[in-house]
Amino acid sequence: MTTTERITLGLADSAAGCSCCVTASVPDTQTAASTITEDVLIDGMTCAHCVKSVTEELLAIDGVENVSVDLNAGGTSRVTIHSAALIDAARVRAAVEEAGYALAGTPA
Repeated sequence: MTTTERITLGLADSAAGCSCCVTASVPDTQTAASTITEDVLIDGMTCAHCVKSVTEELLAIDGVENVSVDLNAGGTSRVTIHSAALIDAARVRAAVEEAGYALAGTPA
C-alpha cells in the first residue's frame, strides 16, 4: 500500500470545496471604490478592431480610467466606462463618433 502525503496550500477551506469553486473576496485592481461606472449602448460594432477603436477614443477622454465592452457583433453592444468623475455625455458621443460608430438610438 502506498501512502500519499497531502500538503495544504491554504488556497481554500477544504470543507468548502476546491479553490476554483470557492468565492473569494478579491480586490478589483481596475476600478477603485470611488470610481463612477456608466454604461452606454453602441450600434454597429462587429469585431475586436471595432472594440479597440471605441476603447481608444473613450480612454482619450480626461478622467476615463477603464473601458470594457460587451460586444454584440452587428447589434447593440454595451460599453462600460469607469471614471473618476462624471463624463460629459457630449464628450462620450463625440468619442464614439470619432471611432466611426453611433450611440444606440442616435440617427445616423
